[in-house]
Amino acid sequence: MDDNARRVPHRRARRARRAGVFGVVAATLALAAPADASPGPGPGGLDRYYQQRLHWGSCAEGPGDAQGRELDEAGVRCAGVAVPLDYAKPGGRSIRVAISRLAATDRRHRIGTLLLNNGGPGGPTLDAPPAIRKAMKETGARYDLIGMDPRFVGRSTPLDCDWPVSTAVAAAGRGRAGFERQVARQKDLADRCRATHAAVLPHVSTRNTARDMDVIRGALGEEKLSYLGYSYGTYLGTVYTQMFPGRYDRVVLDGALDTPRYQPRILRGAEPENERALAAWAAWAARRHGTYGLGRTRAQVLAAVDRIVARSARGLTLNAGAEAFRIDDSHVPFLLVEGLADDSGTARAALGETVSVLAGAAAGRPVRPPERLAALLRYATTGVDSAAGSVQTAILCGDVAAPRDPESYWRDIQRSRARHPLFAPLTRNISPCAFWDRPRERPTRVLRDAPALIVAATGDPRTPYRGSVALRHRLPSSRLLTLKGAGRHGLYGEYGNTCVDDHVNAYLATGVLPVKDRVCGAQT
Repeated sequence: MDDNARRVPHRRARRARRAGVFGVVAATLALAAPADASPGPGPGGLDRYYQQRLHWGSCAEGPGDAQGRELDEAGVRCAGVAVPLDYAKPGGRSIRVAISRLAATDRRHRIGTLLLNNGGPGGPTLDAPPAIRKAMKETGARYDLIGMDPRFVGRSTPLDCDWPVSTAVAAAGRGRAGFERQVARQKDLADRCRATHAAVLPHVSTRNTARDMDVIRGALGEEKLSYLGYSYGTYLGTVYTQMFPGRYDRVVLDGALDTPRYQPRILRGAEPENERALAAWAAWAARRHGTYGLGRTRAQVLAAVDRIVARSARGLTLNAGAEAFRIDDSHVPFLLVEGLADDSGTARAALGETVSVLAGAAAGRPVRPPERLAALLRYATTGVDSAAGSVQTAILCGDVAAPRDPESYWRDIQRSRARHPLFAPLTRNISPCAFWDRPRERPTRVLRDAPALIVAATGDPRTPYRGSVALRHRLPSSRLLTLKGAGRHGLYGEYGNTCVDDHVNAYLATGVLPVKDRVCGAQT
């Protein structure tokens, strides 16, 4: 979903993000440090973690590590931070969290440390500092920018359940038989994780990632962290403010989640926004019928999409050289949603190409998907990136308990199918969390105010705008920066809207929130 080459729910070519839904624990656990605590010692017997010495070095892990070389060339340094697997037993096993640092160059006017999160859940962020430094313009030189691969993500201690697919996100299909196949598939995915990582899964959660963030703060010698989070990263940032009051400075939440609505079925409830995004894309594609051949009106293009989904119930084959991808109506809604998180011309053209190829396959013509689509098909149908799907699912299942009865999912799909025939089977489908062990902690509840800058587009199909509005009201001292008329997930430094970028940079430079909520217009 992750967005272009993104993994569902939200994935972009350079960073993985996901939309989310999440709640927060009623009371701060004793493991959370007091608000006035210094960088060290740490709370609850965690001194050795808070006071550890970090060893910064090359980000390249070998001659074939292209990402590491790019980071090295950009002046980024990398380190590993030791954190406890189980914060209730800090003397037990420790794991590694990989971080990167692009140090401030204007040391005389240094503001502090800005920790970054690209979302997901489970999105790596180690490579983010150079792009964020560029987006921040002159303000960027005043911050140490910290990228973090959260626990079990990317270069941190890994978690891979050896899945035959790279994501658990799939649609239930058009009938009961397809749903039954999904029940069996999702249970199998859960069983595979339990068989290989039963001892670790209880400790994969947003609350533990927030605790890791505070250990990183202490190890960096900082009294406070500033924070920039996208998509799921807004939930992580909100959880941090609730668990560690007094430990944060400037907080930017881009594409925010309303905490009580956070849940394993991360896109549930976003059907109207995705339908509007699809309709807007269909109108765009209709004006380019000569290129995509999908119809000359929006209605004709949408009808072509419906025909593809209907035909896919019997299976479609797409050949890519030596590879042949066999997909059905559990995959096609996923492929569509993947292309709807960005209303730029480039993203719309990519979706046009995808739908055109699918239309050819549905008509029985031999088709060869372009490499961008082939990569997405590989992700949806093979275990090429099993680790990504494994950890994303583990976080979602570890945060909020899911309904256990498969029939409750079927009833939910059927109730919603009349209004949302294309997307309800995807957004309301059963997930591995129905077969997961119950989370060890209750979800975090927002009980503390937190001054933050919340950034949102009115047409965001991943984390709907209403979620940002709701979070704004839960945090009375926050301010909402709205981009009106844009159908985009993830704005700051990515969408190219000068108004949005300038407001965020002004806040990061001064620490002063706008006096009132602000609205920017979409640039055409």
